[in-house]
Amino acid sequence: MQNKDDLYFMKKAITAAKRASRVGEVPVGAVIVKGTEIISGGRNMRELDKNSLLHAEIVAINRACKKLGRWRLSDCDLYVTLEPCPMCTGAAINTRFRRVIFGAYDNKAGSLGSVINLNELGYNHKLEVVGGVMKDECAALLSDFFKQLRNRIIKHKEVQYENPMG
Repeated sequence: MQNKDDLYFMKKAITAAKRASRVGEVPVGAVIVKGTEIISGGRNMRELDKNSLLHAEIVAINRACKKLGRWRLSDCDLYVTLEPCPMCTGAAINTRFRRVIFGAYDNKAGSLGSVINLNELGYNHKLEVVGGVMKDECAALLSDFFKQLRNRIIKHKEVQYENPMG
């Protein structure tokens, strides 16, 4: 269930997503919160670091575990701008988050209800899940990013076509 702080923390995750977009990464951002304090944040870093594991959630989890000196974060909540994929959902379950709050639904890889709900399987921990927090804003970040990317690709192809000799 969404609480009064969910909008505030989702806005912080959106800020991280915007930072990702500015460096050419898919705009997904995450923050991990303990009580009312942000413990860590992360953004997609797959393209920059050439590492398929560096989703925003994984980056934030790694930072939170290092900061708190433990792997079990059962007193923390994960806020992320896009519904987690299977890898990130598995990491959230294994990290034992209290809650996972996400923005936009992901009909291609969402694993907390859109494609599959890994939280419904027989794992030893169940997450409290809140989806759709600021979903329009989160979805707009993604659709704008991919629209701009498509436009750059089309423009690049036009330039190559007009001047094939470079």
